Amino acid sequence: MTLKVSIITATFNSAATVEETMRSGEEQDYPEIEHIIVDGGSADNTVNIAQRYLRTTKVISEKDDGIYDAMNKGIKLAQGDIIGILNSDDVYTDSSVISKVVHCFNDPEVQTCYADLQYTDARDMSRVTRTWKSGNYKAGSFYWGWMPPHPTFFVRRSVYETVGLFDTSLRSAADYELMLRILVKYKMRATYLPHVIVKMRRGGMSNASVGNRLRANREDREAWRLNGLQPYFFTLYLKPLRKITQFLKK
Repeated sequence: MTLKVSIITATFNSAATVEETMRSGEEQDYPEIEHIIVDGGSADNTVNIAQRYLRTTKVISEKDDGIYDAMNKGIKLAQGDIIGILNSDDVYTDSSVISKVVHCFNDPEVQTCYADLQYTDARDMSRVTRTWKSGNYKAGSFYWGWMPPHPTFFVRRSVYETVGLFDTSLRSAADYELMLRILVKYKMRATYLPHVIVKMRRGGMSNASVGNRLRANREDREAWRLNGLQPYFFTLYLKPLRKITQFLKK
């Protein structure tokens, strides 16, 4: 059976970057892809750009309650066997990314797949500023500050049906909480794809300021509490410290 892949992109006034995002999905060599655009009511040309591409199967544009609410809308619309999230300023690194991901899921025991990611200069994506090498997931990895890069994280649709969607009460750590829920609480089987499959422009909500970083740390702690899990006393300090090594792997 050929597995269908749903790519979900949440947008809001993303006209400056979404063209590259859409093109990287359009150029994938895997045939069974749908690209779902969930727009927050953009005032620019975002929606028109997204609609130009043949793999764009659904576009909704309406006010939402933030990016995780938009992602939840996309998941509910998805018809694919496998679901991935591609942010509106991120790109897949080459045309074989989805084929590689699907190859992982050809093993029926695999429920999630993740890979490596590169951060780039905001204006020039050829300039890599740091590389996130995920490494193999082991039971207990999250307790040592590990997490996979969410834009590389693909799951079977049945996983969402089992564990639920993003918790929108969390404003910056909902992706962390969802992956913690899937991999630690529910112990879903994860496979590591040792390739850089996504490039992300430098920045990010949780790292935009010291205040945002402190709030993210509080939300990370809340993510553990919501799942009835207790981290080590050092877990949430190790999590941001792990980023230091990423600058050494450019």
